[in-house]
Amino acid sequence: MYRLIIRLRSKLLVYLTHNIALPILKIIRRPEIFPYDMQMLYQFPEATLGKDLGNFIVEKKLKLLSHYTRHDIKHILLQYDTTDEGEVCLQCFMLGNGHISIPVLATVIFGFITMPRHWQIFKKAYWQGKNAACISGWKWFEILQQPTALLRGKINNHF
Repeated sequence: MYRLIIRLRSKLLVYLTHNIALPILKIIRRPEIFPYDMQMLYQFPEATLGKDLGNFIVEKKLKLLSHYTRHDIKHILLQYDTTDEGEVCLQCFMLGNGHISIPVLATVIFGFITMPRHWQIFKKAYWQGKNAACISGWKWFEILQQPTALLRGKINNHF
């Protein structure tokens, strides 16, 4: 029964994210077009964010979605998995980092309501975001040539 609830929760989170939030955000925000394809990502040098993005998409069996790439980049830099818990942790980090939006708030609330077993890691992610350098103004597509480790250091060490 517990596994069924977990699967249903996961399907609901994916549905809410991909079928409701993303289409609405594409209309409201008019997202910046991602200027690379998978072949171009593999042209980046090893250990750069661009190359790591290509590897991430393949490892996680995802599709390169031009309107979702910034989100995938955040997964890489913040090192939160693409599981339900990882998705909520990413949004808790973003909330702590000062990024307040409907998708962030909805995901955090959804996570706290449906995943009480993970409240501690959600709170930890929030405080990590609170104590990290502000990343909301980053030019996500312009930093792909930079080393991923350097970018993670900038987030965590504020330099």
